[in-house]
Amino acid sequence: MTLLTTVFAAIICTVVWYKNAPKDEMKVGILCWMFWGASIMWLVDAVFEYSELKAAYFTPAPADMLNDLYLGLSAVALGLVIWLIILLVKDPKGAVKAALFRKKP
Repeated sequence: MTLLTTVFAAIICTVVWYKNAPKDEMKVGILCWMFWGASIMWLVDAVFEYSELKAAYFTPAPADMLNDLYLGLSAVALGLVIWLIILLVKDPKGAVKAALFRKKP
């Protein structure tokens, strides 16, 4: 489930990035790299787990699937938090700078 969760996140992120490809104001490309990197990591993990478990790999316990889903969603959430921090630090639209240096009447 971790692999599926991150692959779906990576695909959705890539579609959003490609739709706005010439201008990457929101730094979605960074998010794509994070999600595709996580997907590759869990693909390698799945290959090694399959080599260890063989056919039992395809019949996981429901509790294991739920734990894997939570782990995948946690990885996606962490990627989004890191992307948000990068976005706030880089401030491509100048919104944070404008809010911080706004003159009060």
